[in-house]
Amino acid sequence: MQEVIFWLVLLIICIGIEVATLGLTTIWFAGGALVAIFAAVVGAPIWLQAIIFILVSLVLLFFTRPIAVKYFNKDRVKTNVESMVGRQAIVISEIDNLQGIGQVTVAGQEWSARSVDEQVKIAVGAVVVVVAINGVKLIVRDISREQLMGNGTQAATAEGR
Repeated sequence: MQEVIFWLVLLIICIGIEVATLGLTTIWFAGGALVAIFAAVVGAPIWLQAIIFILVSLVLLFFTRPIAVKYFNKDRVKTNVESMVGRQAIVISEIDNLQGIGQVTVAGQEWSARSVDEQVKIAVGAVVVVVAINGVKLIVRDISREQLMGNGTQAATAEGR
């Protein structure tokens, strides 16, 4: 009977922590405690109860948490900075990592920018895509060069036929 009370208290604590934090972490341990309660009721030894608790908790954590997080966070709105990754920008001041200069404009906002490739200078007017954010600087990749190279490759392929 003591084991049942132990697992019940652990279940209540885990649910309480989950309600307080909404972190979708301790709820899976509450599931493990619930299964361990059933093991204690049927008379399983304490070591088996503990193993059941650990296994069920880990299985729930690793296999169902990603699904739950996906559905619980779907209404979450990205902040201004998070929404920048993947967007296109126009270079308004040459980007040169060696000199530590460069600016882009994204949706009418000016940002300091650096190239993802340390060796590449990006000219004014180039179209870039934001690949990351480092502090207050956007890390960008020049896609106007890729488009030119891609068109040249396609033209060369068409000529070869």
